Amino acid sequence: MLRPAASIDRLNSESALAVLGRAAELEAEGRSIVNLGIGQPDFKTAGHIVEAAVKALRDGHHGYTPAGGIAALREAVARDLQRRLGAQVDPDLVMVVPGGKVTGSFAILMFGEPGTEILCPDPGFPPYRSVIDYSGATAVAVPHREENGFAFSAAEVLARITPHTRLIILNSPSNPTGGVTPREEVEALVAGLEAYPDVAVVSDEIYGRMTYGNARHVSLLSFEGIRDRLILLDGWSKTYAMTGWRLGYGVWPRSLIERAHRLSINFHSCVNAAAQHAGIAALDGPQDAVEEMVAAFARRRDLLVAALNGLPGVSCLVPGGAFYVFPNISGTGFDDKSLADRLLEEAGVAVLAGRDFGAEGRGYLRLSYANSEENIEEAVRRMARFLEMAAR
Repeated sequence: MLRPAASIDRLNSESALAVLGRAAELEAEGRSIVNLGIGQPDFKTAGHIVEAAVKALRDGHHGYTPAGGIAALREAVARDLQRRLGAQVDPDLVMVVPGGKVTGSFAILMFGEPGTEILCPDPGFPPYRSVIDYSGATAVAVPHREENGFAFSAAEVLARITPHTRLIILNSPSNPTGGVTPREEVEALVAGLEAYPDVAVVSDEIYGRMTYGNARHVSLLSFEGIRDRLILLDGWSKTYAMTGWRLGYGVWPRSLIERAHRLSINFHSCVNAAAQHAGIAALDGPQDAVEEMVAAFARRRDLLVAALNGLPGVSCLVPGGAFYVFPNISGTGFDDKSLADRLLEEAGVAVLAGRDFGAEGRGYLRLSYANSEENIEEAVRRMARFLEMAAR
């Protein structure tokens, strides 16, 4: 009998991918499914980005690249951070990886071991908790509460730091809630962290360019006082509709970058050469497609929130960023898991149960508005019919 290491069974999957698979099965049976479960832009990658990759292949960029990414791409990342955030970043501290979650996983593996604690958002991106468990560290949940607009509270983060804390994971704008943490909370957290100089911070800012209305993204990269222990997570998947290209990056402290390179060398060697050239074109080229996509998301957000608030037993905050809503469904009489399952199987609407993102997500659903207005309207119509029938 095969005996895998116990650690592998501490890894969980992503419910979004499981729901995507079940939705595909139902569609193969001839069912009509509206998928608001997957966190993937429904836009195509801009043409000039695609052409850059094609040109790279034609020019012979077919081999291995440096573990941290080609110099031209790391320099492009530094230029982009200077333009957007006013942050000076040494390109040598940028590490290009095959997708944003790799940066977060590497940070967890670097700091997580039995006897240590890592703080993570709840509700939050599921792989964080999963990899923390795999590392042997203890995951300590930091609630993101509806009454706070699903932003993190500096006081709640700081209150959970103990002598065992090695790493704090932050995410704003947030997956799954779309919450955007206001500047005053970010500043309060940075000030409070002065008392804990040995605690590292991962700031997941993958949705940083997707904010709406009065919401403003505040990057932790803007605070020089924590740069020596800050790991910035960002990438191309969401902003440039490049999920399938598998291209992300981290900005690491100088004391950690060589260790990050070692992880890269051992786990994936390097990142696809042509994709890296596409990444340069994305950052340095026209940003019209990004602006158009974000404007479309803003319209869809408003449409979906208004429609959800018209459903019986449902209330939904207006999220400040990302492309998710996190409606409270506690008034429907269903728990979140049962409702998500039945909406898919009986109504043909794929959504995710809030509990899949942590204990604080119970009583909520996650819906993505990275879908057309027509599909959003149809999804809510189906949800309304289901809830009306269930109430009879």
